Amino acid sequence: MRVACFNPYLLALLPATLLAAGCGGSFTLAPRSVSGHSSASASADAIVLTAQVVGSTSHQAISASQPIALQTTSALQWSVPDAVTGDVRWSVTGGDPHSGAGSITSAGLYTPPAWLTQDEATVTVHARIADSSTDAATALLRITPGFIRPVAPENLALGAGASASFSASIAEVGGSASVHFALPAAGSGSLSVSDCTRSSLTSDNPAYTVCSVTYTAPAAIPATQSVILRATVISPASSALNSSAIAPVFSSAQLLLNSQGVTSNPATHQQALTLPVQLGSSAGSNSDYDSAHGQLTDCCGGTLGALLADASGNLYALSANHILARSDQAIPGETIIQPGLIDNACIPYGEGTGTAPIASLAPYPLLSSPATRVDAALARVSPATVDPTGAILELGPRQPDGTLAPAPPGVSSTSGRGEAAHLGMAVAKSGRTTGLTCGSITALHTEVLVDYYRDCAETQHAFRKRFTDQIVVSGPSFSDAGDSGALIVDSSNAEPLGLFFAGGVDERGIDHAIANPTSDLLADLGRSLASGATPTPLHFVGTQDHPVACLHYPSLQPAPLPLTSAARAAAAHALELARQWATRNGPVPEPMLAPSADQLAPDGTALPAILFGRSLPPSAPRFFAGIPTQVHDTASGAPDPAVLARVLRVRDRRSASLFALSPAIFGLGVGLSADNPADPALILFVDRNQPTPTLPASIDGERLRIIRMERPHVTRGRGQAAVHGCRPVLPAQFSGASTAPTLAVRPLPRP
Repeated sequence: MRVACFNPYLLALLPATLLAAGCGGSFTLAPRSVSGHSSASASADAIVLTAQVVGSTSHQAISASQPIALQTTSALQWSVPDAVTGDVRWSVTGGDPHSGAGSITSAGLYTPPAWLTQDEATVTVHARIADSSTDAATALLRITPGFIRPVAPENLALGAGASASFSASIAEVGGSASVHFALPAAGSGSLSVSDCTRSSLTSDNPAYTVCSVTYTAPAAIPATQSVILRATVISPASSALNSSAIAPVFSSAQLLLNSQGVTSNPATHQQALTLPVQLGSSAGSNSDYDSAHGQLTDCCGGTLGALLADASGNLYALSANHILARSDQAIPGETIIQPGLIDNACIPYGEGTGTAPIASLAPYPLLSSPATRVDAALARVSPATVDPTGAILELGPRQPDGTLAPAPPGVSSTSGRGEAAHLGMAVAKSGRTTGLTCGSITALHTEVLVDYYRDCAETQHAFRKRFTDQIVVSGPSFSDAGDSGALIVDSSNAEPLGLFFAGGVDERGIDHAIANPTSDLLADLGRSLASGATPTPLHFVGTQDHPVACLHYPSLQPAPLPLTSAARAAAAHALELARQWATRNGPVPEPMLAPSADQLAPDGTALPAILFGRSLPPSAPRFFAGIPTQVHDTASGAPDPAVLARVLRVRDRRSASLFALSPAIFGLGVGLSADNPADPALILFVDRNQPTPTLPASIDGERLRIIRMERPHVTRGRGQAAVHGCRPVLPAQFSGASTAPTLAVRPLPRP
């Protein structure tokens, strides 16, 4: 339980195991022996420790036979050979002279120190068997700094000749590590600097290394294009390390260069706005922070999504429950602020300047209740604090300076009740982190499991909730952590469709956002406000329907995986059947084998499909000997409602058995096949960081499309490891300062 639920200024302590450097413990392995000898008595030379990078999509173990390079923002899960018997006690020694060696759990999970005061810290991992007084094995780690804040903003739209600033910071306080900024090629714009070092920081300013660069777009942009600005952590120590097992630390921002001269910068959504504030901006609970030893360590924030009203004219700001109500931990009446704490150095209102109270939390639907279908909450708006028209940042037309004007959502077609979503619908959202972005609806009637945490740093798992009938929106750079609470609208008329609350990115770099439909939103929120049995009628505040100036960031999909010779051999019979069918039913293009766009093998290799190249007649088989057909140039329209209903019945019938196949499966919906977009399919969402089970190409005759992505939860975006801790408070002999530096917290957004 979070203490802030009772008193937002009574600070709780984090568990000691998360705070003590070098902490350890023991666990028991199954008894085994090697060559008749107990492995507990094996020498250190006989045991080689192995590790996995936590969160990596690669399941290849890293051997500790040589020193391992690791960044401060990574973590390693250690293990000993299966033959080892008895208890294993883990510990770590060495490390940075001021931030320590990091910590290791009883299960062998090692977390480095959150920051360094030098370019490299050497840490030794010790594995001790049973009650032995000597190590059975050791591993040497060389820790170098990683990003404590990646490149921000992470996406940006610019016209010809326009400029914008980007920043990044790394977890080093002292030393000479730097950030190297680079563009992909000549003609893609220019940078004010290429490298940022600590040369401008004095010894009495022990802050994280913060680097900024100004990007200027080319003078002429003939057509819309994407440019990737890449930042890499460069440490003098890195060149001497054996880092082949771990990729270099880098972060990137995607720039959308457009000939229309549109400028869209998500940074404007994160600023403190003049009252009354527009929606689509940063906001959150004034109590949404973590603490340790009497200091704030992390804080959260999200998006102020839309304005709602009841029949009496009372106005309410809408966002996600986990943004306004802190995942059921808040008490109605708590203060809601703009911007959120994440955008004000985690300084709460009343403890410093920078934020403004704009609303007070209203009664909300409890996530913990099985009857609740949404992750949403309302806050009663204080007078003159929120734009009464419901204007949302960048939802309006282009202005003379290239920026997009604020505008309310469209409500004239539905009297403020919102539209129903359909597959393929083009949609837009305006959020705190990625600003205005557009995508399309790719799945409906989606059942999904979402994880919730009690703290911003995600160390205290609260519960896992099953949502039903959710909307899935997909698109490159569509959403990220901090966008939770953003309103999703129909881009053709700005009518509300749903509320974004969770999501992740798949192996092809496509974002998949999960949203509560507006019908469930208004119903559940109305029940939470009701004084009796009758729900309070609510509607969205807005204006006449109007189009949204959509920003579509290009897809940066990697090249498709080639088919292996084994996959081709396994599909040879199916290909022959397809050729025979084509001969009998011509004219039909000659079929050939191609990688399936719907499925991958459990080991990540491509599975085959039978490519026909263009549309097939309705009578064409969808599978040959279990291998799906593939069509490249199908113009997909709205699928037949009767066919969708048929697929939905299969989903209902097979849902329980599919979820039971593997803990990696977390979602199931109805959408369209990627092999043949004219064909509906079951959409199965699988955790990309867990082994994928073997799955069929079809279920009860319906196509099965697999999307391997990050498991959705609501306090971390893009799988980046959380860095716990605030601005380092260093001893006076290091900093040269007579007093400890002021608190500056590394914020962590809620999506």
